[in-house]
Amino acid sequence: MTRSLTDRKLQSLGKSPPPAGKTRDVDDGEVPGLKVRIMPSGELSFVLVGRFPGSSNPTRRSLGGYGELTLEEARQKARHWRDLLKRGIDPREEIERQKLAQQRKQENSFAAVAEDFIKFKLPGERKGAEVERDIRREFIQLWGGRPITNIETIDIRNAIKAVKDRPAPAQARNLLTTAKRLFAWARDQHCYGIAVSPAETLKPTAIIGEKASGDRILTDDELFALWRAATRTPYPHGPVYQLLILTGLRLNEAADAAWSEFDLPNQIWTIPASRMKGKNSRARAHVVPLTPDIRMIFDGLPRFKAGKYLFSTTFGASPVWMTSKVKDRIDKRMLQTLQAVAVSLGDDPTKVELAPWTNHDIRRTVRSRLSRLKITEEAREAVLAHVRPGIKGTYDLHDYLDEKREALTLWAGRLRDIIEPPPPNVVAIPARG
Repeated sequence: MTRSLTDRKLQSLGKSPPPAGKTRDVDDGEVPGLKVRIMPSGELSFVLVGRFPGSSNPTRRSLGGYGELTLEEARQKARHWRDLLKRGIDPREEIERQKLAQQRKQENSFAAVAEDFIKFKLPGERKGAEVERDIRREFIQLWGGRPITNIETIDIRNAIKAVKDRPAPAQARNLLTTAKRLFAWARDQHCYGIAVSPAETLKPTAIIGEKASGDRILTDDELFALWRAATRTPYPHGPVYQLLILTGLRLNEAADAAWSEFDLPNQIWTIPASRMKGKNSRARAHVVPLTPDIRMIFDGLPRFKAGKYLFSTTFGASPVWMTSKVKDRIDKRMLQTLQAVAVSLGDDPTKVELAPWTNHDIRRTVRSRLSRLKITEEAREAVLAHVRPGIKGTYDLHDYLDEKREALTLWAGRLRDIIEPPPPNVVAIPARG
């Protein structure tokens, strides 16, 4: 009866090697076909004897050296090979198949697939640059080197939940939409090894909660605090917020501005249709008149030798990314200002609170203030670049440039009254009608 090999037995075999030019095999009594081969040098290696595909006679195949494999690992490998042989599979071919599969996994890392998505899917999309920034900052940093097939639903859920808890629920919703798009696209290409999108079953309401209704309008005190916070926030973030307040533009319409969009002699800024919001190819270029207050913002910006973007942290090479951290700093400065105002009025600053608000609420506030200024509906809608419904939106190409200039000028004047209130001993005299 053949005795099972032990580590002690193996060590003793290495101390009594065969003569030069000879080898000696010792059977393992536990796994049939498993042997240890002793070399003249005293080195030991594990081999498996069996009928391998392509040969009618039993042959030896090396499993690995003792030290490279433990005795137990050699037995496990030998058992696995014997199971493959029973099914008519050559272990060498199986090893090669596994290597190729592992190589394919590495080639199909999340970062590699994401780069393909960015390259082939996003160009030409209105928010393509914004989506690309989200993918790079939020997803590639988390999963870049991992095979895309190893990313599970819980991974995506945790990433979205972390953004929601910053708190940035709107950004979390956008990221979930992006994740769903990216994984669904990868699945549909049939070349990345992903058969089911791990984001498919994730529902925004379950992870993020109900979407808040958009009815927040900033008060005069909050506008005062926001403007002061913006002026005290360094370039490039502070001037972007000032521009949002003066124009009512969407965040990235302002933040992604490029110098090529400006006609300074005629005092106009034309935002191309590719950067404007619109469904079913209805996005249209939007002309912003450069009122003196808006022009003052642009005149204070740095001009880079090569970069084309106005608001940038890369010398104009790419537009600024307005992260939730920037908004958090704005909120903190606003609250400090509101507390200081309370102190000046003799109120308790500890009772002052700043209700949650979003960047889009600035746009809603401007729209509301234009209504208070008795600006016509057509001019108000033109300022906010709302495409008019029905036949008017199709055939009325009048861009209301003069009306927009008048509306934004009136709004700038009203804003000035809010952010530069007269001293308490000065009584305002109403203008004669």
